[in-house]
Amino acid sequence: MGIIQTITNELKAAIGYQQSFDELLTAGDVTRAVAMLNSRSEAASRNLLDYEVGSHKVMEREDRAVYDKQGNFLRWSKRNKIPIPYQKYINEISLVFLYGRPVKWAQLSKSTDDAFSTYIELMRQVRFDSSVRQAKRAAGAEGCAAILYHVYRDENNTPQLLLNVLSKKNNDDIYTLKDQYGRLKAFAWGYYLTEQGNRTIHHIDVYTANTIYLCKRGNIGWEVQTMLNPIGKIPVLLFEQETEHADVQPMIEREENMESVDADVNDRFANPAMVATAEILNSLPKSEEEAKLFILKNGGDVRYLTWDQASESKKNQFERLDKHILSKSFTPNIDFDNMKSLGNLSAKAIRKVMLLAFIKAERHKENHDGYMNRHASLMKAILGNVLDYRHKAMYEALELGHEFQEPFGDDVSEMLADLSKQYNDGALSLESYVEKSYLVKDSKSEMERIKTEQAERLAQQMELNKMDVFGEAE
Repeated sequence: MGIIQTITNELKAAIGYQQSFDELLTAGDVTRAVAMLNSRSEAASRNLLDYEVGSHKVMEREDRAVYDKQGNFLRWSKRNKIPIPYQKYINEISLVFLYGRPVKWAQLSKSTDDAFSTYIELMRQVRFDSSVRQAKRAAGAEGCAAILYHVYRDENNTPQLLLNVLSKKNNDDIYTLKDQYGRLKAFAWGYYLTEQGNRTIHHIDVYTANTIYLCKRGNIGWEVQTMLNPIGKIPVLLFEQETEHADVQPMIEREENMESVDADVNDRFANPAMVATAEILNSLPKSEEEAKLFILKNGGDVRYLTWDQASESKKNQFERLDKHILSKSFTPNIDFDNMKSLGNLSAKAIRKVMLLAFIKAERHKENHDGYMNRHASLMKAILGNVLDYRHKAMYEALELGHEFQEPFGDDVSEMLADLSKQYNDGALSLESYVEKSYLVKDSKSEMERIKTEQAERLAQQMELNKMDVFGEAE
């Protein structure tokens, strides 16, 4: 953008000239356009301070100055700083119970097998299951993350799709613009690139349903490249939530401070100290000597001064804090001893033991059901409008459903017994039986093999019947 356009934009702003979001971007006034968006970076940065152990508040404890009786400085006494990564533990458990196993997709429409197969294969190629876990982990830590669906042409001029997970930890700035109903109207991604001359340049890419604005900070103002959005939708899956540790953060800080202070006390008093009266005839043995003989005069005494353990109330508070931090964040206490006791339990029994995590997962599904629906809509638009536009009608006809899977799997033996009973009672078709069996990986191919075997058995039976008519059968 030239200096004349910059001056024009400043004059319009000075006289209160009202311009829409698109008009500001078209005019190259990116700074004011982005100011209309909701920046998620500041909140994400604050949340990351609580999430990363190196920036916990307990790390701000300063060493204690030691002075003599006259007030002269002697030395610095080291103070312990013990951060506890509760936040990461809580976040990872939440992630595992929601996306520990990939989302299971189902085809709800008929005569769209090719479209569904292409959809599943594209999901595998772009590693969607990995990307969605990364995005959920980032959202649980920062409060906001996004998956950007980037379409481009490779060296063979073939359209391709790339999924890019955006988060503050990866130095991405996320901006959003929504209407009064919470619908996303614009999305912006801010980042920095090192270009020629070792210069770091600020970029902001703005996406609307119809247009993509590639904005680059220049020497004077912004340079804006405008292009048509080929997908026809804002190519972003936005993950928004309260951080997983938000409700228990004060308790975590309290326990970290108690642990650090307790470590200081242990350093000062936990090791036993020798107390001796002056009536010892020989000197105390040095640390490298093996001799432990003390010659005492009448009334002499040698003993060790030991520090009693911490009070019962302090111990109880540690236990209460740990219990409340986990239970109030809906996080089960999963350690080696607890997991060892689950060895012979069924899936239903494990679900009862891990009930807190399942409750949290069900709460998350209220939003993540919508996220998966939006993902399916975006993928169909990308396939129909960009990657395979010749078969656009086929993808538009495709209807998809999804199901979140249990992290520990289902009780397959019980499920198979139930399926067999329903099939034998005539309440379930053979095709449905095959589709629901956990032993079958490809139900379509399995049905073809079953039909082939049935036809072979029928042909053999007809041949035996024919031989029996002519008296040739045994």
